[in-house]
Amino acid sequence: MTTPRDLLIAAMDMAPDRPVEQGDLSLALAGAEVIDLFGAEAVVLDGDRLVPGHRPALADRLLDEAAASLVAEAPYESVGDWLWRRGRGLSAVYRDALESEGQLTREGRHGMSFRAGRMVVADTPARREAADRWTSDEPVLAALAEAAGIRDGQSGDSPGVPDDAVETVLAAVHDAVMELEAVRQRRAIEDAAFDNIWRGE
Repeated sequence: MTTPRDLLIAAMDMAPDRPVEQGDLSLALAGAEVIDLFGAEAVVLDGDRLVPGHRPALADRLLDEAAASLVAEAPYESVGDWLWRRGRGLSAVYRDALESEGQLTREGRHGMSFRAGRMVVADTPARREAADRWTSDEPVLAALAEAAGIRDGQSGDSPGVPDDAVETVLAAVHDAVMELEAVRQRRAIEDAAFDNIWRGE
């Protein structure tokens, strides 16, 4: 399994009752892809720019798509720009992939049709692997989960993060999530003001 898949499983299975904004999760998934691509030597970080490396054979289809979508020409793409571009709707893409692979199943409810239940993570080796990574507080997964709102934040820097490049990506994910929250708050204020106009307040 990959870090993005483990992160989605964690969001659905290890913290199912925490409300997670899909936009926040999508940004974290895009960051998780970059971190896995670092490990595969498919991309390196030059300042804040993602510079493609060689194209290894990646067993994971979505990770291979991520590698193929890297900007291949200078000045390349910043980590922040990648998060916004690649992250758009990414949580739904990963959810659909896991469902098609049989990693997700629909929860049955007494007295209701099978289709009525919510999607849950199936009891598979992938689920157990993600759970092991979650319970061990693996630093990268923990930091991404914190950014996505899946788990409470920890004080200080992320201990045990492999290197500066990974730390840069994690910081960019946090910044992007905060920016998205600011946009949501601004829209909420604008919508409330618009409603007040219609009510004559």
